[in-house]
Amino acid sequence: MKFVSSIIGVALDCRDPDELADFYVELLGLEKTISSGNWAGIHTPQGIILAFQRVEEYVPPVWPWQEGEQQQMLHLDFKVDDLEKAVEHATKCGAKKAEVQYYDSSTVMFDPAGHPFCLSTVE
Repeated sequence: MKFVSSIIGVALDCRDPDELADFYVELLGLEKTISSGNWAGIHTPQGIILAFQRVEEYVPPVWPWQEGEQQQMLHLDFKVDDLEKAVEHATKCGAKKAEVQYYDSSTVMFDPAGHPFCLSTVE
């Protein structure tokens, strides 16, 4: 029996939900649809909510992984057509490029709260 019909959202912990939502609004060209002080979010064209929740004690993950350090819980992957231009745009939005990269078809970036995300030409 199927109990879950779809994924409706992904929530990322951070210290400032509106600031992080504004970054993703600029990165993705979407609108902020939720803002309540402790929560902020945007809806993707596919109907998924990217939510950002306030956690006062938030500690950014360390990437690449290091034993004994804060680990990432997840990362977002975004499909892009032109990787070089997408990295340039993300950087202008406030992202930072990770020093360690593993693939020619994708680039690991960090959002302003330190969450890693990938820009990728491969689906």
